[in-house]
Amino acid sequence: MEKVVERFIKYAKEYTTSDPESETYPSTNRQLTFMKKLVDELKEIGLSEVEIDKFGYVTATIPANGIENSNVVGFVAHVDTSPDFSGENVNPQIIESYDGKPVKLKNGVTIDPEEFPEILKYIGQSIITADGTTLLGADDKAGVAEIITAAEIILNSKDIKHGKIKLAFTPDEEIGKGTDHFDIKNFGADFAYTLDGGEIGELEFENFNAAGAKIKIHGRSVHPGAAKNKMINALLVAHKLIGMLPSTQRPEHTTGYEGFFHLLSLNGNVENAELQYLIRDHDFGKFEEKKKLLIEVVSLINLEYGKKLVELDLKDQYYNMLQKIEPVMYIVDIAKQAMEQAGVEPKIRAIRGGTDGARLSYDGLPCPNVFAGGHNFHGPFEFVPIPSMLKSVEVILNIVRLVGKSAK
Repeated sequence: MEKVVERFIKYAKEYTTSDPESETYPSTNRQLTFMKKLVDELKEIGLSEVEIDKFGYVTATIPANGIENSNVVGFVAHVDTSPDFSGENVNPQIIESYDGKPVKLKNGVTIDPEEFPEILKYIGQSIITADGTTLLGADDKAGVAEIITAAEIILNSKDIKHGKIKLAFTPDEEIGKGTDHFDIKNFGADFAYTLDGGEIGELEFENFNAAGAKIKIHGRSVHPGAAKNKMINALLVAHKLIGMLPSTQRPEHTTGYEGFFHLLSLNGNVENAELQYLIRDHDFGKFEEKKKLLIEVVSLINLEYGKKLVELDLKDQYYNMLQKIEPVMYIVDIAKQAMEQAGVEPKIRAIRGGTDGARLSYDGLPCPNVFAGGHNFHGPFEFVPIPSMLKSVEVILNIVRLVGKSAK
């Protein structure tokens, strides 16, 4: 069990950030470098059918042990880290027996319980953080480490009876492309679980409907001394557009099932500006309304200026998996029971985000999401309690046993 910590720290040091501007797949070669190391490790611990395809997907099989007629269960995790914050030169550190005080890291970064009260749940436990200069990468290298550790335990145990088990490790989840080329039929699982959730106990089978918007604004640069009735400042047009979207529907003002418009980036000058937005809502009707509103805002600005000043590229990214999970709710019940057997209270909630599992579910592989244990993803305040990771491994083992007991 303790190998999960060793593995996670080793994986966290690997630079695997994905790149949303890349036109390759995977989006970065550094992900492939890490994937190839995983292939070697999976072969070394004895997994079968270990493969990496031309898109960088790594898959492997644990052959059946004593049960040949059960469903084939899969476990999935992604290897990339978010481009929202630096994932290069990650320096994980273990804080033994956390004492409830602020955790002071480099660069003036402090995980202060007043700002991040969830850390107080783990007083007395050992937690892993980065050093303040990078994210940690528990999203989702904790999931990768937990799956591989569980696989090694299963392979070395004669007591765990199970059917065939499939593993998959994907690139580019953080930029919404994690399953663009995933071959579900070849993977061969009847259903699967992503190990990509947050705090201990999380069990999720609802997520956002998601779209991404790229907005280009073409201004007109004129010397400011002679700019009257001539200059069109693209940055000020961007400011106008931002102000026309409801301020109450921003991530910092929403929670639960409330959707949002998230201004991801704004770059530019007088002549040109570019914005990127994320649009999210659990309710499909409200999701469509948000997209319609953005289209109307762009049209109104163009109408005001009497020209196509603003260009909008709006694309759906993924949808709420609930519709695809409801007909097979027994797989959620299996995960819930597996947690209870591990002494973990299931926390069933909707994901305020998305996972590879959402897209896999829509493509025909039902795939709820199970906790990997981390908190405060995508930034320097990230941490993961070690006991949560150990419990995640235990839950995987329990799922395997339960699937085996429910043989066809």
